[in-house]
Amino acid sequence: MLDIVSRSQRGRICEYSRGGRPLTTPCAAGFDAESPVWIETGVDGRTLHLLDASVPLESGLLTTASSGEQLVSPAIDGIQVVRLPIPEGFVPADDAEVVVVPNAYEIRRDPRRIVDAVTRLREACGFGRLLCMLGIGEPSTVSLLAYMGVDILDCSLPKAAGMMGVRLLPEAEIAADGDVSEANVLSMQEEIAKTRTFISCDRLRELADQRSFSSPSSVAALRIYDDVGYAYAEESCSTVGRRFCCNSTQALRRPDLKRYRERMGSYRKPPCKRVLLLLPCSAKKPYHISKTHKAFSSAVHTGPHDTLVHEVIVTSPLGIVPRELDFMYPANAYDIPVTGEWKCEEKAMIRSMVSALIAQGYDKVICHLGEDRELVEGLADMEFTAVGDPTSPASLSNLDKALRSATSDMEPVDYLVERNELFRSVLEFQFGREAADALMDGNTYAVGKFPYWKLIREEKGKIQLAMTTPERGMASLTLDGACILAGLGMNVVEVMDFEMKGSLFAVGVVDADPGIRIGDEAIAVCGGEVRGVGVAMMCGREMRDLKRGVAVKIRHRSKPGS
Repeated sequence: MLDIVSRSQRGRICEYSRGGRPLTTPCAAGFDAESPVWIETGVDGRTLHLLDASVPLESGLLTTASSGEQLVSPAIDGIQVVRLPIPEGFVPADDAEVVVVPNAYEIRRDPRRIVDAVTRLREACGFGRLLCMLGIGEPSTVSLLAYMGVDILDCSLPKAAGMMGVRLLPEAEIAADGDVSEANVLSMQEEIAKTRTFISCDRLRELADQRSFSSPSSVAALRIYDDVGYAYAEESCSTVGRRFCCNSTQALRRPDLKRYRERMGSYRKPPCKRVLLLLPCSAKKPYHISKTHKAFSSAVHTGPHDTLVHEVIVTSPLGIVPRELDFMYPANAYDIPVTGEWKCEEKAMIRSMVSALIAQGYDKVICHLGEDRELVEGLADMEFTAVGDPTSPASLSNLDKALRSATSDMEPVDYLVERNELFRSVLEFQFGREAADALMDGNTYAVGKFPYWKLIREEKGKIQLAMTTPERGMASLTLDGACILAGLGMNVVEVMDFEMKGSLFAVGVVDADPGIRIGDEAIAVCGGEVRGVGVAMMCGREMRDLKRGVAVKIRHRSKPGS
């Protein structure tokens, strides 16, 4: 029986039980029977003891990872042993609950093969099985391997290294005097506990970033994982989240940040916006509540011309953040060191994204970035308004004058029109263009003050379709709004026929849109009838794989036949 109690991208804390005994992962196999999972060494090889099951690890031909010979043992008591290399098209046995790789040590210093092996095995296992890789875990790689999706490791490598006088720490591998095997095993267990803590607060990527610097192979593994493993990693990334830090260049390649930049590649500016205003970011998030951006607002919103001005924040690691999206993840959650120094990768990313935005067509571009103007200089004919500190009285006065001058011969746009266009941008970013078209037809309009908007449709009275709040960080659908998206086949979770009285559990899921991500709006449908709408607590494939746990936290529900 498997329950996933916490998630942090592909990392997870699982509670697995059998025979009345529990096992919490991530964990490391020990060497004595007191442990829920341990490895016994005998004349016939090693035996893995996992709760009430015992499985030989070296039965039959002992193939190596580079031999080209492929060996898969049948599942015994729910445990299946698979030696590297992984067979093409490998699928675990139907009764396999745990998949074990006994010779993972052979690829310990080969980052590309590590990424390939973990992602292929995890994909084959799905979300409903535990993945155990032996001989590869050490204090410095626990968080990275857990981040990629490994559930169970062992302490054989730390113990063997310690017997040879090599001290393994989470930060480095150093020489020591005498046998330090016990200290190594203790460091391994402590790092596993720390990894669980980071998973529970959904910040495992930060720990993996920190630990990757312990060795060149770990740095390479994380880089390769972010590159070739992006689609695999992105599937488990939430579309909402807590505050996180980007303290290294590698953090720029986080899958949730890469997904944001990819979505911005199809972003369309609101048609009413004719003047592009480039602004610096702020330490406080979301930007619009910071003192810095409130000062900018005092210069921007001084007359009806403000509906013509498109405020866009220039920042790393996101590139650009249009004002109407600044309450959404990850713009509302990231933190990054501010030193005034920009790395080449950051500059190239920002210039590319700003250039693409400018190409959409503005009558005027105004840059209020101050000393960071170098990031956008030369991309277009633009006016620079900041004098030193962008929030100084002189800078704000310049900004006010520049905006008034730029819009002097332009007809102001009604605030109702602007609000509709901004709400549409939110819907396009969140759901895509087709959904935005369906939700905002000729009878639909937005009301409220940013970021508290409601989407209303005039149809035999006023019907609310959706609303935005900074607490949710995106548009939340009502049942009427959910019916529109369900009609497009989007964000749909097919459920069994029952009256929904609380959250939707995975056991009640028949099928789910594989495009659903944790944090997305998810629509429970039975026989073409919308039964409820709420927040996805699992990605779509996980809802299909698992039989336990909350799949969707339901916000609105309807009764069958209503």
